[in-house]
Amino acid sequence: MMTRFCKVSMLFVAALLLTSSAVAQTQISNQTKASLFKCGQSNSGFCTELRHDQQFNNHYSGHDEPALLFYSNQPGSGTNTVYHVTLPVDPAVPPRQDGGGGTFSFQLHPASWFGMVLCDPQSSPNFTHVCVPGTDANIFDSADPNAPDFIGHHPGSAFLELQFYPPGGLNTCSDRSLWCVAMVIFSFNIQDLTGQINNLDCQQKVGLEPSNFAFLTTNGIAQSAADPLNLDVNNKFGVIPGTTFQMNPGDNIIIDLHDTPDGLQVVIHDQTTGTTGSMTAGLANGFAQVNFDPDPPAPQPGKTCSSTPFAFHPMYSTSNEHTRAAWAAHTYNIAFSDEIGHFELCNAVDQEGGNCIQAGADDPKGLDDDDTGCFSGPFLALFGLQPIGTCINGDFDFDGASYQPRWAGTGNPKTDALLKPTPLRFTSPQFRRSGDNGNNMREYNRVAFEADLPDIEFESNPACDIFNGGQGCTNPPTGAAFYPLFSAARQNGQCVWQMGGPTIPGTTNNFGGSSTTEFGDISGIPFAEPATFTQPNGSSIIIFGNYRRILDENPCRNGND
Repeated sequence: MMTRFCKVSMLFVAALLLTSSAVAQTQISNQTKASLFKCGQSNSGFCTELRHDQQFNNHYSGHDEPALLFYSNQPGSGTNTVYHVTLPVDPAVPPRQDGGGGTFSFQLHPASWFGMVLCDPQSSPNFTHVCVPGTDANIFDSADPNAPDFIGHHPGSAFLELQFYPPGGLNTCSDRSLWCVAMVIFSFNIQDLTGQINNLDCQQKVGLEPSNFAFLTTNGIAQSAADPLNLDVNNKFGVIPGTTFQMNPGDNIIIDLHDTPDGLQVVIHDQTTGTTGSMTAGLANGFAQVNFDPDPPAPQPGKTCSSTPFAFHPMYSTSNEHTRAAWAAHTYNIAFSDEIGHFELCNAVDQEGGNCIQAGADDPKGLDDDDTGCFSGPFLALFGLQPIGTCINGDFDFDGASYQPRWAGTGNPKTDALLKPTPLRFTSPQFRRSGDNGNNMREYNRVAFEADLPDIEFESNPACDIFNGGQGCTNPPTGAAFYPLFSAARQNGQCVWQMGGPTIPGTTNNFGGSSTTEFGDISGIPFAEPATFTQPNGSSIIIFGNYRRILDENPCRNGND
């Protein structure tokens, strides 16, 4: 297994050498946040998972994102969604460096997000630079290169993650007590049929998976241009009081994602505080495509990375089993996911953002090679964060906090209430069918549970073969003492989804009570779900990178079909 070094450390060390003033420490923090979104070649970022690709020596650059997918064949289900959400509350007992005490949300999931596939004609597969938004004519998923819907001819796509950042830990918000939310749109600068990648200048500046980033704000105006090439990190990634939209733990909010002529817009109404935040993925807020412009063959001079102002719109009319970003490991369109596997305790580091040199309680057998991208507790305390030394890179041996019974619903309810955070709870999304008026909300009539466990286990388990039906892969994965699952519950007269253990108080359906019964397993049914990807030689390959269990109904509805 190759050793991974978190790219964030390089920027951290350079900044530390420059200055140590209090003002500079804040700037360092924002530079670190920016580094979390240099995706594709490291596992430090909160990025959309890429397929296994020859450009990365068949190395998986993604991370663990158990997801809940929503399906409907009704037009409009892929262009707009509305969720009702209750944010988690951390327990009264704080966490400790020795692994005792309480567990806070940031230890389990540094981000949770709501997703949607968008058009980006400069993104993979780069067969054509045309993408007509909002139509299922964009579905290309055949493995046959001679078929009219061959996946290699798919219009270019991007993926939106509306990311929510819990307080207390190192993430893009890094606030000691309040939640933030950002509109993050990921693209992939590669041409699938040839294997060409974007020019070296782009690779160095934004990686091959550039991300548009903008916090939701109280006035709907981006703090700084969302363009991946905009390096104004202090305004772009900094929390600005009164401008950056923030929420309290436990707040009840409504998320409204919908398309506009100016670009996809998200509006969040905080019903608890009466405040509103919004953002539109359009030209006025500096959203842009990174242009796909590969270098010519050596020894000609390299090209300069560039971007073009761009308004992002939904790619598909519906959200069904065939609507996906063709370059992403997961197969989702309209979906919710928890970002897990980014927290392992570490007692000492060689440098801030570097390697762990003294294993924490999550590694009782000693250090392993995913203990990178690590920070000391005293350093994090400088920013008002919980003073717990941690590594935030991908947890490929499944031994960190996310894979322990530290979630609600994994123990005695009274003990859970004292030591574990409440789950994020959300209703099944509803949508406005194309042509309907604004008050006529519809339900997604099917759901699917999906986990990219085979893709991740492939990194550390030689027996796991994602190219041969996923044989040898396991669920729960090898090394995990526990793997979280989705369950349904009743809250304020509504059915809501939640993630954690099988016995969260109020649970009405835990779908068998284990990750094996919920997501599936190689030894049972369903098997790992195959997904088709394009090969640089013009053919296709089938990869069994996900467990996906599709239900023929939505068991958590609150409205019309």
